Amino acid sequence: MKKFNLAVDIGNTLAKAAVFEGGQAVETFKGEGDPVRFLDGILGDYPGVDAAIMVSSRGEVPEVENYLRSRVEKYMQFRPGVPVPIKNLYGTPQTLGCDRLAAAVGAHALYPGSNIFIADLGTAITLDVVTAAGEFIGGNISPGASTRLRALHDYTGRLPLVPLDGETEEIGTASERAVRSGVVNGIVYELEGYIARLERKYGPLRIIFTGGDSDFFAKRVKNTIFATYDLVVYGLNRILDYNAH
Repeated sequence: MKKFNLAVDIGNTLAKAAVFEGGQAVETFKGEGDPVRFLDGILGDYPGVDAAIMVSSRGEVPEVENYLRSRVEKYMQFRPGVPVPIKNLYGTPQTLGCDRLAAAVGAHALYPGSNIFIADLGTAITLDVVTAAGEFIGGNISPGASTRLRALHDYTGRLPLVPLDGETEEIGTASERAVRSGVVNGIVYELEGYIARLERKYGPLRIIFTGGDSDFFAKRVKNTIFATYDLVVYGLNRILDYNAH
């Protein structure tokens, strides 16, 4: 029977996973609801999974950890302090989100020898840099598109709650378009500004967009961009293999 790795990323609302063989993703999955049921379906389809790694951005999930320990021969939870195959230069490593570090590992695994800019575009936007030498420099965090749209509605008296999808303009000519255009264009200019400044400092960058809004903004930013939902699970698989030797 073939042997596989399973990498699992438990988010606040969505769980993502991938089955790997020889460093390559065989199949990727995402699901909402009960993560144990989600994983049980995957392991039912891939009984050859003998090693698994998990990261959770929603805090401790003992039911998932206990389930995976009972189903695979080798299990690892990615927490602060677990060795990784890149150098972490973050000033407070214990406060760094493990999903951000896993994404940095995944980016370096995909593009070794490149300076990399990672934009994770979701509820929050995290912008991280990994150097060609395999050093995680750190990054910045700002509100994501949905958070900005919600804040404009919640903290003003008359602005509507505007959906992200819809018409945008350079200069909005009606309230809904003004809100959407301000948020969308603001994020686009933010991303393009970072990319331009970082390229002056580091030279050419590999640019990776990930997260739920990655495709939306990849079409709007004037750079060559690799968009993937699966950067964290690629990094987790690399960390699992790194700690197996």
